[in-house]
Amino acid sequence: MQPHTSSGRGRSDTAYRFYVDHPRRVPWGAGQAPAVGGAAGPPADGPERLMAETPARLSCDTHMMGVLLAPPLKQTALDRIELVALDEERALAVLVTETGWVTARPLATAPRGGADELRETGRALTRRFRGKTFQEILDELASPPADPFDPLWSRSRGVLDEVVALLRDRTLYVSGATNMLDHPDLTDPVALRAMLRTFEDKARLVDLLSRMAEERGLHVVIGSENPVEDMRGLSLITSTYTYRDQVLGVLGVVGPRRMPYSDVMAVVDETARIVSGSLSRVRQHLYLP
Repeated sequence: MQPHTSSGRGRSDTAYRFYVDHPRRVPWGAGQAPAVGGAAGPPADGPERLMAETPARLSCDTHMMGVLLAPPLKQTALDRIELVALDEERALAVLVTETGWVTARPLATAPRGGADELRETGRALTRRFRGKTFQEILDELASPPADPFDPLWSRSRGVLDEVVALLRDRTLYVSGATNMLDHPDLTDPVALRAMLRTFEDKARLVDLLSRMAEERGLHVVIGSENPVEDMRGLSLITSTYTYRDQVLGVLGVVGPRRMPYSDVMAVVDETARIVSGSLSRVRQHLYLP
């Protein structure tokens, strides 16, 4: 492509797509594997540290921006909800997924009716929503209740609203955004400002990565293929990582359209394999960061 009359010609997104779809993949050899987690197992202080450190490792290995999303709603099914009163003014919501992944967050709403009623509310929520994905639960809770006098809605609305907020919460780790400033293809101030604005608005990046996590495996989005307009000067290479053979989240790299795709794809693919392997060796319940 030729951006303007007096310029030279550069590779188009179609050319990059052809290159990516017909690669001579570069396997990782001895001594080249990214140092994420390692073969011995997860870090000593658990999966939280593994997830926090992985984007930094990806960024260091590729000199681009590393990202990790945990875990997307559509792939996450509920096993149970437990509501625990800590004292007269504080309570804790504990969500357990079918994979055994656990998240525990304090509730801002003061529990009413005492510890027994709070515990019964948790049991009622479990009976109603067990086996459904978080997205299905959110869709159901967003609709008006069939019975407006249902005690689960009429007496527990404040707690329900906080549980909904907890279900929506997805942790996004980002590292190395400043690396983008070192790439000569990303020097246009207007495009750079739009790109950094996108990185600050994590909700859009979370939504994009969630869509990329809907299919298992390695995925590449190049330039104009990106549904986020401000990121069409960039490429994303992502791979899903798993826990107990279920997709748990997605990790990857954001970088310029001109990059050594085969090398970066190998880094992302191997990192996802290492993270999945590390999580599989965790014997205790996993707690969301």
